Amino acid sequence: MSAKQHKILVVDDEPDILDLLEYNLSKEGYKVKTALDGRKAVNIAAKFAPDLILLDIMMPHQDGVETCRQLRENPDLYNTFIVFLTARSEEYSEVAAFDTGADDYITKPIKPRALMSRISALFRREAKKRKKNNKINVNGLSIDRSSYMVIVQDEQISLPKKEFELLYYLAQNPDKVHSRDELLQNIWGSDVYVLARTVDVHIRKVREKIGSNYIVTVKGVGYKFGGEE
Repeated sequence: MSAKQHKILVVDDEPDILDLLEYNLSKEGYKVKTALDGRKAVNIAAKFAPDLILLDIMMPHQDGVETCRQLRENPDLYNTFIVFLTARSEEYSEVAAFDTGADDYITKPIKPRALMSRISALFRREAKKRKKNNKINVNGLSIDRSSYMVIVQDEQISLPKKEFELLYYLAQNPDKVHSRDELLQNIWGSDVYVLARTVDVHIRKVREKIGSNYIVTVKGVGYKFGGEE
C-alpha cells in the first residue's frame, strides 16, 4: 500500500505541532486529519478509520494513555498503528504507552524526517508480515494472523495487537528459546526504544488469557513456545 493510500490522524494540544506534522505528512502523500484533544480524536478516528494515529500523551481533558485505551476498544481500529508523541521520558510513560496498545513511542522535539522514516518502517514491516503463513494450529490453540483471531479450546480470545504479535512470533518458532532483546527487535522493531520489562508484561498478559502452559520461561535466557512450565 503506497503512502497516498494511508490515512493518518494527528492528535496534539499544540496547534504549532499539528500544523508542522500535517504539512510534512501531506507533503509525503498521506491523507491527514487532526484533533486538539483525546476526546475529539476518539470521535474522528471512528469515522476517519486511520491507518496510523500520532498521539500526544500530555493533553488537557483526556490524556493520551486513556485515549489510546479507548481507541483500542474499537474493533474497527484493531490494526491501526498508534504512535505516542511526548516530551516525557519517564519509564512510567513508556510502560503505560505500550501497556495500552501503542506500537511506537517518540519523544519531542519532533524531527520530521526521522518521523517520516519511522512511519514508513511501520508500514513496511506490516506489509512483510501479511505475506507470511497466516495460520498456526497447535495443541488446541489456533492463531490466525489474517484476522488477528486466537481460539483456545474452541473459545475465542481477544488479544491487543502487540500481545497477538508476540504470541504469533513465538508460535512460529516452537521450542526455540527467544531472548528479550530478540523479541523486542522482532515485535517492536530496532528503531523503537522500549525496556525489556515491556516483554515480561506482555507475556504475563498473554498467559492470563490463553493459559500458562503455552509459553515457557527459560530462566536467565528468555521465553519459548510449547511444553509445560
